[in-house]
Amino acid sequence: MTFARIAAFRLVTQQPDVLVAFYAALGFTIGDPRTIDDGELAMLGIVGGGMRWSMWLGGATVELDCYDLLGRPYPADANAASICFQHLALVTDDVDAAWSDARSAGATLISEVGPVTLPESSGGVTAVKFRDPEGHPLELISFPDAVEKGWHGSGMLGIDHSAMVVSDLSASQAFYTAHGLTCGDATLNQGSEQMALDGLENPVADVVPMEPAAAPPHVELLHYHQPPGASSKPVAVNDVAATRIVWHEGPPALLRDPDGHLHQTGG
Repeated sequence: MTFARIAAFRLVTQQPDVLVAFYAALGFTIGDPRTIDDGELAMLGIVGGGMRWSMWLGGATVELDCYDLLGRPYPADANAASICFQHLALVTDDVDAAWSDARSAGATLISEVGPVTLPESSGGVTAVKFRDPEGHPLELISFPDAVEKGWHGSGMLGIDHSAMVVSDLSASQAFYTAHGLTCGDATLNQGSEQMALDGLENPVADVVPMEPAAAPPHVELLHYHQPPGASSKPVAVNDVAATRIVWHEGPPALLRDPDGHLHQTGG
């Protein structure tokens, strides 16, 4: 099965009203809630009903799923090197202004103090990592070569990628390559700027873009040589940490990569 184009990112919520207000404050357009189809719930293995809120930022879609049967909240001890850590990178031309809006809306920092500019060897981006009110990790990111990358305009522009921590880089690359993604230019991120961004002690991480045929958004693999991430149990589909990448292609199905990150096919 080929993953050619991302249709949406789905986040699990137990507090939809809170999250809808939060993402609206970040600049997302919010749609009306709708009932999740029984056939999809059965495919996901969810008992009971569920509601979905669609939200749009630029050309990207994020959806909030709230199920009658609640799973676990986001793990309190998870950090930026934990396997369950999967963030969405939101592109903006002004990270400081966007971070001010996020903070006012209830965001909590993952980064040490706020936005940081990485060295050119790590991409030269200005970024800050934080959590929404339920713990989902997010990143605001501004590119020094934004126009060359296809990002035009001002304010909040869209979603560049979903980055996930992986334990075995070779196995993860093999999985995504087998599903049609192409490996981009990798970097080794480390040093004081990466420490400030991740809120970790002396992080050393491979950052490997995996590009579908139609991008953005794309997938990014984060492989930390150090430090080890906090332990976390494998996520169930109704857990708050169970972010899903939804692909347009293929019959309706739920797949996991080698570390258990979730992918849904069939749009």
